[in-house]
Amino acid sequence: MKLTQDIQEFLLNEALERFLRYVKVWTTSDESVETVPSTKNQLDLGKLLVEELKELKVENIIHDEYGFVYANLPPSKGLEKVKPIGFLAHVDTSSAVSGKDVKPVIHRNYDGKEIEFTQNKNLVLSTKDSPNLEEYVGLNIITSEGNTLLGADDKAGVAEIMAACAAWKKFDDLKHGPIVICFTIDEETGLGIDKVDMKKLPKICYTVDGGEMGELEFECFDAWLAQIKFIGLSVHPGYAKNKMINAIQIAARFFSELPESETPEHTEEREGFFHLSKLQGKVEEATSRISIRDFLEKNNKRRKDYLENLKKVYEIRYPGLKIEIDFKHQYQNMFTYIEKRPIVVELAKQAIEKAGLEVKIHPIRGGTDGARLSAKGIPTPNIFTGGQLFHSRKEYIPTLALQKATEVLINLAELWSHQ
Repeated sequence: MKLTQDIQEFLLNEALERFLRYVKVWTTSDESVETVPSTKNQLDLGKLLVEELKELKVENIIHDEYGFVYANLPPSKGLEKVKPIGFLAHVDTSSAVSGKDVKPVIHRNYDGKEIEFTQNKNLVLSTKDSPNLEEYVGLNIITSEGNTLLGADDKAGVAEIMAACAAWKKFDDLKHGPIVICFTIDEETGLGIDKVDMKKLPKICYTVDGGEMGELEFECFDAWLAQIKFIGLSVHPGYAKNKMINAIQIAARFFSELPESETPEHTEEREGFFHLSKLQGKVEEATSRISIRDFLEKNNKRRKDYLENLKKVYEIRYPGLKIEIDFKHQYQNMFTYIEKRPIVVELAKQAIEKAGLEVKIHPIRGGTDGARLSAKGIPTPNIFTGGQLFHSRKEYIPTLALQKATEVLINLAELWSHQ
């Protein structure tokens, strides 16, 4: 069915109200921790969502020991035999920028000029940062006050799924088959999905975790993590000649050998990179984390080989130095799995078009829970939330995007009900 103006207004108000509430809950995850959940405060938002799901009369609500929230939305009458689909969004936010005490600010009727932040006078948001802003003139834009991220990644997705649930409860004309809701934790660390209960998820899912309005993603990086340890030897600096092995200084030289053209700040579109995200230590020992990303596995193999060869060179160059490299495969390019089920993508395209948006297909320069789920046998494309400049103090989202993403979920559920 075509969504009436009343329904559209309901979706906007519902998604906006929930989003403004959710971003105030501190849910930063911690990539330095191997446990799940990596931070206990992620459970706080899960508890809130459980209470709100109860109000919406959904069924089988579970908040498990790891922090995952599961729920089932019963199908519309007569659609009990339709294949179930799942919608997922993650509650945690990146540790790249503080997510504590977020205070959302609505900039009404955006005029196309620079947006100033109330708590950070040195920070402005402009079309230089995000050219998409030119498309949002006249709309309301939400940012933080400038001293935290906003949390649209992925609390916008959470709010949009919850708003869709509220609409399905209120409007009987919105037809749908069985729907499974899952709110995940530790997506930003890449570890959370290891603990998901696959038996609770249907065979087809969608993550609501993408960027600009109209975006649909079903291809992502092949991702590796390298944890590199440099083991040196401390000697009094006054008597250190030919004796000291300065681990932290050697590590700095080691990473200066990585090609600058293959770093995140110098790559785009389908170009891969090395990303040094952590380096710390002393003379005796230094540790580091480096992400290796590309859309092709063979290119990542080349990068891993480069690091291994560099290790050999440095151990020869500095006698007594020991370098340990631990590689971990984080996720695969999900296109390999999703291309086998083209209808999953085709119906998502139709749902976006029904919302009056242009479909924008981009490869994800990152990863989502959907990448891991696709590899586990559940094809899971990624639908936009509308947020931009994620993991940044300049993160923002137009309020219209909250409505439009929710419309897409409504449309998608209806389209699947005919299959």
